[in-house]
Amino acid sequence: MPDTAVVTGAARGIGRAIARRLASEGWRVVLADVDAPALAEVAQELGALAVPGDTSTDAGVRHLVDTAYGHLGHVDVFFANAGIGTLAGLEATDADWASALETNVLAHVRAARHLVPRWLEAGGGRLVVTASAAGLLTMLGDAPYSVSKHGAVAFAEWLSATYRHRGIVVQAICPQGVQTRMLEESGPLQELLSRDRAISADEVAEAAWQALAGEEFYVLPHHEVRDYYAQRAAHPDAWLAGMNRLQQKLDQTSTPTSTPTRTPSQENA
Repeated sequence: MPDTAVVTGAARGIGRAIARRLASEGWRVVLADVDAPALAEVAQELGALAVPGDTSTDAGVRHLVDTAYGHLGHVDVFFANAGIGTLAGLEATDADWASALETNVLAHVRAARHLVPRWLEAGGGRLVVTASAAGLLTMLGDAPYSVSKHGAVAFAEWLSATYRHRGIVVQAICPQGVQTRMLEESGPLQELLSRDRAISADEVAEAAWQALAGEEFYVLPHHEVRDYYAQRAAHPDAWLAGMNRLQQKLDQTSTPTSTPTRTPSQENA
């Protein structure tokens, strides 16, 4: 079993839960997040190294990877977990779209760019992407999030198809509603995201931990997502009609005072 990992978006939510799970098993971990004070608290709790910074930029990812290798000697698993939502549809600005794509997709591309050559030389490595069920289905009320999470899944699929025979394991965690700050701030979408069950971040972390024992691509803490994904593929028009009915319900419940802000926020999914 590997014993070193990097976790982004580790100051709270799923990232913090994954870091705690790894540390409880004796792993050495390096943690990253844009929220330096909160990250420092988690790192102190776990005896981990905190590397605050913006992992949506190439410079930020390069610094994180270089620092992690310098501290750990090697990186067995990289949890590309940090992400953002906008809670916006067509009103999302170009800046909103750019932020979502940089953080939710290109951060993964940049991590792979800096990690895969080292892993190929070492004989293997593992990239675990927090992609969300939105990457397999869709996310009503947030166009940039939905599109970028689809992109995250697509890139992870490409990476796996291209490098799995050379020892690179790629996995995509795709939960639905998780009891994090992002869910709390989702306004009218909260009920929809919790439709099956809003699970805890610790439950997602446990699913991630169990997945490290194998190489299955999709990690689905909500088992229902597998059936939804199959239905979407087999009956796309019926599935879209059903999603539209859910949107109509959202339209009926949304009011000017209940509509969430469009300002992007750190998901730490």
